Amino acid sequence: MKALITWGGWDGHEPDKVAEIFRSIIADAGGTPDVTDSLDCFDDPDKLKTYDLIIPVWTMSDISRDAATNVSEAVAHGTGLAGCHGGMCDAFRGVPLWQFMTGANWVAHPGGDGVKHRVQITSDDPLVAGIDDFDVETEQYYLHVDPANKVLVTTRTDVVDWYHTPNGAVDMPVAWTRTWGLGRVYYNALGHQANVVADGPAFEMIKRGVLWAAGSKEAAKGRDLSPLQTAGNHW
Repeated sequence: MKALITWGGWDGHEPDKVAEIFRSIIADAGGTPDVTDSLDCFDDPDKLKTYDLIIPVWTMSDISRDAATNVSEAVAHGTGLAGCHGGMCDAFRGVPLWQFMTGANWVAHPGGDGVKHRVQITSDDPLVAGIDDFDVETEQYYLHVDPANKVLVTTRTDVVDWYHTPNGAVDMPVAWTRTWGLGRVYYNALGHQANVVADGPAFEMIKRGVLWAAGSKEAAKGRDLSPLQTAGNHW
């Protein structure tokens, strides 16, 4: 298993420390993690396709249309994609393709950091099997989420009142899986800072999700991408 971990962006999300958590998951599973603090790694489309897994840890920041397309094509051809919190679904806000591929776009965290809320397991998927509901004290992400996602975990958005409150509380997805072409995609909204996902049930969920996504290329073997490809650009 060969994984690319690239980190940077807003320092408040401790991207270096979160990247180290991902690095240890890959290394402990016997894989080879390539870690970089540059986005130049997205400029080589052929090399991206050699990885079993790509883990972006970049809050906000900017990438080019070509770089986003390179990642999209690698994932579509079978490379897995996994990440957490702002490092994946509050990244590259100006690139809709990135949001389409990852399955969501961050829009708010009402109440800021330190919001006490419950994380509820809503699936019997092996990625969350045996994990009980648990409480966290961190940002509660409000996301615009693709309805095609396979939701594993949710949180109820009635903890903090704000301008969205008159619309009623919703069960906001926290973790999900999805498919992009032949590739597996995993996301978990926890991880505002490294200690939130360093241990306990949050860590266990992320570890399982990362290793599941890392099996993407093996699962894609023998499958044909061509029926999913049509002429022209769509974004």
